[in-house]
Amino acid sequence: MMRIKADTNLCVGSGQCVLTEPAVFDQDDDGIVALLTDHPDDQRAGAARHAVTLCPSRALSIPQE
Repeated sequence: MMRIKADTNLCVGSGQCVLTEPAVFDQDDDGIVALLTDHPDDQRAGAARHAVTLCPSRALSIPQE
């Protein structure tokens, strides 16, 4: 199962992840990424993976397990 990691110290609040997959990503009041789930289901995995690649600050990653 895919796992997503978010480094809130790197996040610049661009919101690309939220725009790409709002069922997995959100932003807090300061615009910093907040994961709604760190294990997206199969239906959301492709869009979540794409969102990780779009992150301009590389705050999102998919650790290899």
